[in-house]
Amino acid sequence: MKFFIDTANLDEIRETAQWGVLSGVTTNPSLYAKTGGKLSDFEDHMKKICEIVGKDVPVSAESCATTTEEMIADGKRLSALAPNICVKLPICEASLPATHELAACGIRVNMTLIFSVTQALLAARAGARYISPFVGRFDDVAEDGIDQLANVVDAVKNYSYGYWEEEGGPEIITASVRTPYHVAQAALLGADIATIPFAALKKCVHHPLTDQGLASFAHDWEKVKNA
Repeated sequence: MKFFIDTANLDEIRETAQWGVLSGVTTNPSLYAKTGGKLSDFEDHMKKICEIVGKDVPVSAESCATTTEEMIADGKRLSALAPNICVKLPICEASLPATHELAACGIRVNMTLIFSVTQALLAARAGARYISPFVGRFDDVAEDGIDQLANVVDAVKNYSYGYWEEEGGPEIITASVRTPYHVAQAALLGADIATIPFAALKKCVHHPLTDQGLASFAHDWEKVKNA
């Protein structure tokens, strides 16, 4: 499974890139707002992210347009910023024809806010390069997000779509990840990607037994040094 980081924070992206595990970056308006960024700086910020991760690592930049025509125009403008930009669009009636048009132009779309199998199938059929079903938000309303993800993975992988086949797509991005459990279950289900906030990604590195083992090794090595 590929690891994407779900952030617009440049320092978080730099640190994760140094780990050697980063395969992509996803952003959204809320994440960009958390950086204190201004509208006038948005495109430059996306370029900086692309420069940090390199031209082969996809970076999702979201359009806030509400009509098909505006989404297409946004998609073409954003994709021209850097070769690794993917245009992020929410699933809706306006975004499906926009995705179809952008895919026909060779522009990759990450279709987000997926909460059902039918939404995922429509996104794939329209030409989305990435499909982002949410997990954590189901948990917020007392539903099992992992069960919903399993249904999406099974359904989407039942078919081929004619788009992005040479790149292995459409690929499923597990989104709204909150815990290492979400990441582990997504991998076991065969989801292609998990996009993970930096805090949750750091939790994936740690385990109490690992911490205990490291402390024990350090303690015993001190004995060796002082013998």
